[in-house]
Order: sequence, then structure tokens, then C-alpha cells
Amino acid sequence: MKNNIEIVDLLRERIPSFKCKPGCHDCCGPVTTSSAEMARLPVKTDAEHEAALKEWNCVYLGPNGCEVYEERPLICRLFGTTPRMPCPEDRRPDEMIDTRTEAQIHHYIANTRQVLV
Repeated sequence: MKNNIEIVDLLRERIPSFKCKPGCHDCCGPVTTSSAEMARLPVKTDAEHEAALKEWNCVYLGPNGCEVYEERPLICRLFGTTPRMPCPEDRRPDEMIDTRTEAQIHHYIANTRQVLV
């Protein structure tokens, strides 16, 4: 049986990628993620979390965009890859995510303990 880190890795591999508009962070905001994904991210202080939430931003959103882009959570990776979560800038991959993978990601999110990023 696969552990959560292995499951996240497999799901990440199946999410199509695309280039975001430079400097855009229209889809960034407070999100939840699994403990397995959170363990990959740098630790932020309570004050940093509170400041980000006050602005309704993600704590990892910096002046040049996402500071953890390569390690961003599954939910962030879904934005722009499915019609249910379209990119506000009309960016998208050549092929959208397949519905089975999208369902597996939502199942993983719904069935794991989630923490606020």
C-alpha cells in the first residue's frame, strides 16, 4: 500500500502543466493541504500566517509570485487545468486534466487531514 507522499507524487505527475502569466497570482489565496504536502514546505511563523490571512493571501505568496511553486500543493496545481477551476487569465495546458485524475485528487483531499497553508 502506498503512503501519502507516494500518492501525492503519483498525482502530481498526472497533472498537466502550463505557463502562468508572469507576476500573476490571481488564483493564490488561503488553501488547505495534506500534512504530507505541508511537510515539503518551509515552516512559516504564526505572525506570517496571520499577516497573509489578513490580506486573504497564501503565506507563500511573495513579491514575485509563489515562493514554493515547485512544491505547491495539489489544489494549487489543479487551477487552470480543469474547467471547474479555470485560470482567471485564460491560461491552460494543451490538454486539460483527465476527469479520473481530477476525481482522484479530490478524493485524496477529501480523505486526508487537511491543514491551512
